Amino acid sequence: MAMKNDPQVKLRLPPDLKDWIDQQAEANRSSKGSEIVRAVRERKERCEQQAQAA
Repeated sequence: MAMKNDPQVKLRLPPDLKDWIDQQAEANRSSKGSEIVRAVRERKERCEQQAQAA
């Protein structure tokens, strides 16, 4: 759940990634921002799991 005090970031995306995020947001009935957060969190979790396995 986003708070108004959360830091904001301007982000430039290649057209293919923007299109994919748009499609994911529509398919999941969520916002584009939520889809970006989900993708970053999934990547973060994978990196943390790899670090623990090493």
